[in-house]
Amino acid sequence: MSNVKKQTQKLALGALFTALVIVLQVLGAFVRFGPFSISLVLVPIVIGSAVCGYKIGAWLGFVFGAAVLISGDAAAFLAVDVLGTILTVLIKGTLCGLAAGLAYKAFSRVNTFLGVVSAALVCPIVNTGIFLVGCFLFFMEPVTAWAAALNFENVGSYMIFGLVGGNFLFELGANIVLAPVIIRLIKLIRKS
Repeated sequence: MSNVKKQTQKLALGALFTALVIVLQVLGAFVRFGPFSISLVLVPIVIGSAVCGYKIGAWLGFVFGAAVLISGDAAAFLAVDVLGTILTVLIKGTLCGLAAGLAYKAFSRVNTFLGVVSAALVCPIVNTGIFLVGCFLFFMEPVTAWAAALNFENVGSYMIFGLVGGNFLFELGANIVLAPVIIRLIKLIRKS
């Protein structure tokens, strides 16, 4: 396959994954787990990172962050600190896609499946980790008040169990189960 054809294919797939990220984020905003939405949006980020590379992965993560801001999913945080919310959401999205792509690139040299699983693990870990860092840097006062209002003993347990616990586990499980299967299907289709 010529280099131009490969680049065109990568661009077309990147556009397809971009559309999937937007649709899944907008639709995911309607499925709630406590105060936050549950979505499958990290799956196309992982797949796009693996199939198209870490640059497309970073782009998909950025689009995810922008879609979070536009969908109203970050409204509670925007009411507290607009700049802190925008920075946290865009950085966590961009870095989760970038990290997924870099993990895939590093580990797929050993084994493609290992590359996919590592990307599927890294993406939600980075996404959730940056979110928690953003909460610590920009939102500790309101998060502490939210924890107290919900009768949590301390803000740390609220952040882990109230803010991110269920959502993180769902995203992690969805990525680990779906990403390897979908990437394998894409590779089979490409071969035929």
